[in-house]
Amino acid sequence: MSIDSLRRSARETVSGLPPGFWWLWLSTLVNRTGAFVLTFLSLYLTVELGHSAWFAGLVVALHGLGGVAGSPLGGMLTDRWGRRPTMVAMHLAAAACAAALAVVTSAWAIAAVVLLMGVAMQGVRPSINATIADMVPAHDVRRAYALNYWALNLGFAIASIGGGAAIFLGYRTLFVLDAVATTLCAVIVFLRLPETRPEAAVDKKGEPVVEEKVSMLTVLRDAPFRTLVLLNLLVCLVFTAPWIGLPLTMANQGLSPSSYGVVIAVNGIVIVGFQLLVNKLTDKRSPVLLLSLSALLFAFGTGATALAGSPVAFAATVVVWTVGEMIHVPTNAAATARLAPEHARGRYQGVMGMSWAVAGFVAPIGAGAIVDGPGPDVLWAATTAIGVVAAVGYFTRLRKALAEEGAEAGGGTPVAPAASAAPAAGPVGAEDAASSSVSA
Repeated sequence: MSIDSLRRSARETVSGLPPGFWWLWLSTLVNRTGAFVLTFLSLYLTVELGHSAWFAGLVVALHGLGGVAGSPLGGMLTDRWGRRPTMVAMHLAAAACAAALAVVTSAWAIAAVVLLMGVAMQGVRPSINATIADMVPAHDVRRAYALNYWALNLGFAIASIGGGAAIFLGYRTLFVLDAVATTLCAVIVFLRLPETRPEAAVDKKGEPVVEEKVSMLTVLRDAPFRTLVLLNLLVCLVFTAPWIGLPLTMANQGLSPSSYGVVIAVNGIVIVGFQLLVNKLTDKRSPVLLLSLSALLFAFGTGATALAGSPVAFAATVVVWTVGEMIHVPTNAAATARLAPEHARGRYQGVMGMSWAVAGFVAPIGAGAIVDGPGPDVLWAATTAIGVVAAVGYFTRLRKALAEEGAEAGGGTPVAPAASAAPAAGPVGAEDAASSSVSA
């Protein structure tokens, strides 16, 4: 591919999206630049406070457990209360938790704060994903999710490298910086982002149309979507394991925390450098093919960690599963948006977010226990097996359903954003990323 074609692809990738999306994109970038808590929490607990790897895994898992409650809560509030107020409230709550981690020292207090932070951080994701589906035309939704994830990982790469370099200032300083960035995010969402919740539908006579009520149970009865959620859970287990297993595996080999910071930063750097190219190569491809391929890349990328013995080798394994991440996250998010009714986008995104949250609870506990017990090699063998099972599941269980949704599984019917009373001017700021991540 020539330089000119790459430039043309880049222009096509970023063109044609509404201004509101770019405020969301910029806020994601700035917010993730200050995201230090989860990145360095396991090292803070083990290296600074002297806790075991098992305890560190348990505390990180509590973040996921909080998300199990926070994701459906955020989805419900997104549909009932609105996208913008839900984002502001959850961001402020997450900022308060990050600030609290800078001052609490009790093991039980740290665990409680991390649990509440999980509620807040997962609670904001349905509103972010629903906002993108609201404001972006249907044929551009997958591209918009990919661009937002691109911003998330650029910020994450900066946070990983900057955090590794700033360790000498102390972990608590990093947590304060996280709180400041998240607060700034809430301010900017309040000042600059319009409310996009679709207005109530009306008939030809202007009378309100009674829409079918959608509960969490109704969402779970949607068979194709339920299968998508369960398979995403398997992928999330594989994706979440390195965030606790990789630093502990590297530490067991005598590598420093700063080495881990550089290695995990490769994840964001690869996404920043190659997301546009991946978007070009995967555009219009079959969703089931993309999801199956991404699951295999997760499987073999994490599995190869057992063979690594140097920072360069560990970084190479991160590259492999990062490509899987770049394919999987926007494809899965767009498929979710496509399957969701307009008036229930928050709840559908909330249920999908629960799969990330459950994985965020189970995987750290399992990873920490396995590293302390049978050893890291067993952990990476398990992630390989789970990833392969997910790939087979996508290909055999969702091929028909995703084909029926069309080759471009991306987004619901475009709607005009609701009017907003947002001020005409205000400072630029940040907001937490969607799907993400440790997320997505």
